[in-house]
Amino acid sequence: MTPPSTMRTSAQPLSTGGEWSFELIDRYDHAIREIAVGEFGLDCYPNQIEIIASEQMLDAYASLGLPIGYPHWSFGKEFIRNEHLYRKGHQGLAYEIVINSNPCIAYLMEENTMPMQALVIAHACYGHNSFFKGNYLFRQWTDAEAIIDYMVFAKKYVMQCEQRYGEQAVEEILDSCHALMQHGVDRYHHPAPLSVEEEQQRQVEREKHAWRQYDEIWRTLPRPRGDGKRRNQPAETRYPAEPQENILYFIEKHSPRLEPWQSELVRIVRKLAQYFYPQGQTKVMNEGWATFWHYTILNRLFDKGLVDAGFMLEVLSAHTNVIAQRGFDQRGYRGINPYALGFAMFSDLKRICEKPTPEDRSWFPDIAGGDWRRVLDFAMRNYKDESFIGQYLSPRLMREFRLFAIADREGEDSYLVDAIHNDEGYRRLRRLMAAQYDRDNQIPDVQVVRYERRGDRSLTLRHRRHRGRPLADDAEQVLRHLHRLWGFTVRLVTVDDNDKEVEMREIK
Repeated sequence: MTPPSTMRTSAQPLSTGGEWSFELIDRYDHAIREIAVGEFGLDCYPNQIEIIASEQMLDAYASLGLPIGYPHWSFGKEFIRNEHLYRKGHQGLAYEIVINSNPCIAYLMEENTMPMQALVIAHACYGHNSFFKGNYLFRQWTDAEAIIDYMVFAKKYVMQCEQRYGEQAVEEILDSCHALMQHGVDRYHHPAPLSVEEEQQRQVEREKHAWRQYDEIWRTLPRPRGDGKRRNQPAETRYPAEPQENILYFIEKHSPRLEPWQSELVRIVRKLAQYFYPQGQTKVMNEGWATFWHYTILNRLFDKGLVDAGFMLEVLSAHTNVIAQRGFDQRGYRGINPYALGFAMFSDLKRICEKPTPEDRSWFPDIAGGDWRRVLDFAMRNYKDESFIGQYLSPRLMREFRLFAIADREGEDSYLVDAIHNDEGYRRLRRLMAAQYDRDNQIPDVQVVRYERRGDRSLTLRHRRHRGRPLADDAEQVLRHLHRLWGFTVRLVTVDDNDKEVEMREIK
């Protein structure tokens, strides 16, 4: 970590001590904005800062961090769990929650001291905010302009369905959609922009269409005898023609069981899953970028004499705790700390630009000695965790984090040190490290491969094993949720890398 600069200009500190007020927060926000936007050129949405109590923060935790959401029992359960751990001192609370919206909404804890409020403003209101606005995944896959209005529409619609069809009927659909939420994302086809007006109009048209098609006489017609198949019907080609990875979208459009209002609930959950899709792929970058900028901005405040040494001691204490990387044999180890890795990588990029070594010039000839602001901005805008690590993780950081590769191969009784700190080992380490953040390695590859539209209406999905790994123990329960949404036979066929079937599950 680079120590704070000791070159200071003479100015009156904005405040002393830990007490805060709304006026003081506004003064700090103004000073931080002058540095973040004026000096460093960060491009941000307008900010909306909200001060909330610990219970409100727990509520925000439970509702996925959004300021408004549809009602569901799982959110209440999560609130009680977090509150129980927090009251017993087994779990702390985040200093803030920030929402990818326009304006960007940041929640600050009222229990924070003024130095912590300033840290949160720099971290969330200018670090995360500029990342939300600049990174390509957020630009392409989310709509910051409309998400809040859409969630208002979703909450209102779910509550109307509960009044009309009953809470249990609504929660059963939402339960099943939540179980399949990881498989409700478009990765290659860009979703249409969110529009509350279009959603409401489509809802009205659905209801009108259903009413026009309804006729009591159809209930009096005798049911056809036999196998139910039409005679002289040409054989249908395979449907869908190509495997479909967005399972919730396929259910929404083709489920033979769902009523229009139930399909709308599936759509709401699918839209929410799409909104959170970029965040799961940019955890290291997003937190590293925000941490780098709160550290840089607050040190700049200190250099300008706008904060005193007591302020910086508290800030650096919190900052050090955030970026601490525990060893694998230490209590509380949970893998690589995304704050630590992200902050280290962005700081290292700045170092490579300002003070490159011969090793840096060999590994990063295009950026060594360059303009660090341009390099960091380009990396923030054009990468996700997997590609960012694969491109910019340096040998120096691998040494500092003491990284090496251990091979745990099936059928062998011992581990093998697979990569160490030499040139070939560095490259292999970087590839393996990047692969850990590849979404394809984290979420099972399950796709819809066949729908018998003119037969028994069964649905067949294919699971392709990754490196021979079977599905988790809860796969059967997830399949039952899928069956609830589909209403007819659902089968899951598991194949190996050579497309050979190794397992088949079926629920009728």
